[in-house]
Amino acid sequence: MRLRFKLHLWLWLTLLLMLLDDIRCEVGTASFYNPPYTPSACYGSDASQFPSSNLFAAAGEGIWDNGAACGRQYLVKCISAAIPRTCIPGQTIEVRIIDRAQTSVSRPTRPGTTMVLSDTAFRTIANQIASINIEFQK
Repeated sequence: MRLRFKLHLWLWLTLLLMLLDDIRCEVGTASFYNPPYTPSACYGSDASQFPSSNLFAAAGEGIWDNGAACGRQYLVKCISAAIPRTCIPGQTIEVRIIDRAQTSVSRPTRPGTTMVLSDTAFRTIANQIASINIEFQK
């Protein structure tokens, strides 16, 4: 009986840790890119890849995960930038990964960032053309 309880407890704790891993926030950087957005590394020239909100992004190498990032959705918030008052307070967006930043047709404004946001997504959370620091989560 005692062994059974410990096994159940261990299973529940493992499940809880797995769930918490998916909801934690991470910190990174973001830049943006302009059209053309196709073909993309995830969906080629398929126009249905773009959300109607135009809130999408290309994944930097840190989250690309050999293409597993395609289709993932992230909540993204601007938390700081080198230029004061760049972040729009209280703005959080949900973006869908549709491309790989390293191979995107349109080049990012700054290479090496965690995410490269569409121009619409970037302008929703930041009001300056700058690289920004972001908080993001799946």
